[in-house]
Amino acid sequence: MTSIQSTLEDRDIAEELAAEQRQISIAEFFEKNKHMLGFDSGARALVTAVKEAVDNALDATEEAGFLPDIYIEIRETGNYYTLIVEDNGPGITKDQIPNIFGKLLYGSRFHKREQSRGQQGIGISAAVLYSQLTSGTPAKITSRTPNGTDAEYFELIIDTEDNEPEIQHESTTTWDRPHGTRIELRLEANMRARTQLHDYVTHTAVVNPHARIELQEPNATFKFDRATDELPAETESIRPHPHGVELGTVLKMLADTDSYSLSGFLQEEFTRVGAKTAREILDGFRDHHFGREMGWRAPKAHDDVDLRNAIRSSVSNKGSEATRAFADYVVRGTDYTDDNSDDQRLTGLEELERATYATLEETVETAADLVQDEFDIRFGGTVRENAVEAAWDSLTADRASDLFELIDAATSDRKDDEVVRGLADRLATKFDNGPVRDRLTRQQLEQFVERSADMLVEHQEVTFGETAREKVLDRLWMTMRTVPDELPNVRAVSGDRDAAADLLSAMRSIEVMAPPTNCLAPIRAELIEEGLRKEFAADFYSAVTRDAEVHGGDPFIVEAGIAYGGDLPDEGKAKLMRFANRVPLVYQQGACATTDVIRGIDWRNYGLDQPGGSGLPAGPAVLMVHVASTNVPFTSESKDAVANIPEIEKEVELAVRDAARDLKTHLNKRRSLQKRRRKQTVIADILPKMAEKVATVTGRDPPNVDVSLARIMNNVLVRREVANGSIELVVENHTDTGIDLDVTDIVSAEPGDVSDGTVVDMDDEWFVKWTPHVSAGGQSRLTYSVDGAATFDVNVDGIESEKLTIDQ
Repeated sequence: MTSIQSTLEDRDIAEELAAEQRQISIAEFFEKNKHMLGFDSGARALVTAVKEAVDNALDATEEAGFLPDIYIEIRETGNYYTLIVEDNGPGITKDQIPNIFGKLLYGSRFHKREQSRGQQGIGISAAVLYSQLTSGTPAKITSRTPNGTDAEYFELIIDTEDNEPEIQHESTTTWDRPHGTRIELRLEANMRARTQLHDYVTHTAVVNPHARIELQEPNATFKFDRATDELPAETESIRPHPHGVELGTVLKMLADTDSYSLSGFLQEEFTRVGAKTAREILDGFRDHHFGREMGWRAPKAHDDVDLRNAIRSSVSNKGSEATRAFADYVVRGTDYTDDNSDDQRLTGLEELERATYATLEETVETAADLVQDEFDIRFGGTVRENAVEAAWDSLTADRASDLFELIDAATSDRKDDEVVRGLADRLATKFDNGPVRDRLTRQQLEQFVERSADMLVEHQEVTFGETAREKVLDRLWMTMRTVPDELPNVRAVSGDRDAAADLLSAMRSIEVMAPPTNCLAPIRAELIEEGLRKEFAADFYSAVTRDAEVHGGDPFIVEAGIAYGGDLPDEGKAKLMRFANRVPLVYQQGACATTDVIRGIDWRNYGLDQPGGSGLPAGPAVLMVHVASTNVPFTSESKDAVANIPEIEKEVELAVRDAARDLKTHLNKRRSLQKRRRKQTVIADILPKMAEKVATVTGRDPPNVDVSLARIMNNVLVRREVANGSIELVVENHTDTGIDLDVTDIVSAEPGDVSDGTVVDMDDEWFVKWTPHVSAGGQSRLTYSVDGAATFDVNVDGIESEKLTIDQ
């Protein structure tokens, strides 16, 4: 084959390959990769579809200020399941319904930095896509806005090649809901994940106590009433934080901003950046972009180099007096009055600890202006430049001595002078041959130190380790000064990738206040406890909401709750509930950072069993953890598990341990009360026998065993005294602390003359209530009267039953 034939055939192949290339849409991509969104099996697909629809419903109702009423129905229809989800939200306008349900990556939250259940605009449209792929039927959507007289009805599918909705039917219809949205999907699915489905709905009810949720599935019906009428706090979108953006984002923001200056850009486009922080960032930008300038000590008159003589020698034809004054002003400084008649001071080079090239230029400029005014002699640009160069030569004539002092101060006493001098000499050579003005970036300075130290080690056969090198580098960098160069404007930086990278490095290096938390809506500890009480019959509850922290510029809050005892199952491991932005995570528990943290806690320290000292604790407990953030770091697109981010893991551990400490206190108290109960049982068994023997010996009536038991056990004793229609409850406090009680006496006859109490009539029974405070060792007398015969039953709250004795 000739080379020409070969070339022609290669060209044909290339053109053939080129003809096969085409762009794919996001819908087409997920059509073949639906497992990435949680639709990897029929069992899981049903749970995921429910989750996406319910999450949308909760977000919509809350944003509109409606308390959520959500209805979920699953019907078995032949080889398929039909899913229906209805809400009482604000509905969706007619023109937006096709886009929301029929286009992936279409939504209103992606560009907002605030807490929300969904952001990408994939979830519900992915469920529509899965439905049409597995059943070949369209999604049926009904929606009505509060001002709409009729509801809008659509049947649609997704055109995967274009990622656009394809409407198959559109009409108006009647609907009994005044406002809201209803979606109906037919799916190829199964109920093998019934447990996960029930967990999702139950857990959703726990962390959304303001929602009413009903689930009807082929074999069961669940109803979850709301525990509060309080909606979650409204969130506000925040601007990006300087510590949470990448280079590409900064370049785009620079290109899109209306600001001209970098200072305006920083203050307008980022949160927590005011004028002061912007100045600090821009100083850091100067350090990264221009570098810093090294400052040197001014030589004294008795040194080998006379600074004033050097400056005088650089000036010609200006007269001896003016030249002498000019040199003196530069070196020694002078007082003067400015144009506003304010007293000023020109600081001379000898007065400065160190002088950089920029400082020298400024000093020479001011001194020249003063001499011109004083002697009426022009000190032009050439004279000034010559004076700067002459003074700079004098300042840098002995860099090695200056560097020796800095290195000696930075290194330990174990470095002898010969080693320090050797490094100083080599660094001085680097500066002598380095850039003009001794201006270096930190990276360039680090190279100077590394090369000088390497040469020292090689030629003098000494050691100069990494720690010592780092200390020298830090000392030199701190000695150098930020340059006063004029900053480039926004347009210049947006067109210079290196400059933008320097700006980003400066933003990350400056300490900036954590972003505001009004973009977050945590559940709050009291509502977490209400949610746990609503769904779990336990005898102990504890909840904790941590203060906000920051990861990657995104604020987040971790909350934890524990329910223990009661009717919770006593066998097997504790139940773990994981949440992110109020959404239950029911899959990939083992891959979640929350699980890792809880497994790593030694729960035996908190009174729970934990075989082997690791893993989930055992016993009748429910553990819940909620991570609220503007950007929850999930491990995958299906959003089933939180990634192992150290900052989040730390907060999860602190929150769980806070709640666990309350559990430990409860369990310790319970064990103490159990021990007290056993002791009291023994004494209660012995006392009557002793009383009978004492009565036999003394010939008197047996003493009141209950009164004696209360005194022996240091209990609160409530005893009743009845005489001629007068009723008196005597409350005696035999404990060592004061106590507030709720005492209720249930009486079968109408009471009168009630002392400091209230009376409630309920179906021919009267509840006489008091709230006495009884000091330690004291008593309180609660009185009322009744006409005729009556029955009584007293109830006392505010103290454990183990510490209470009632003698009626």
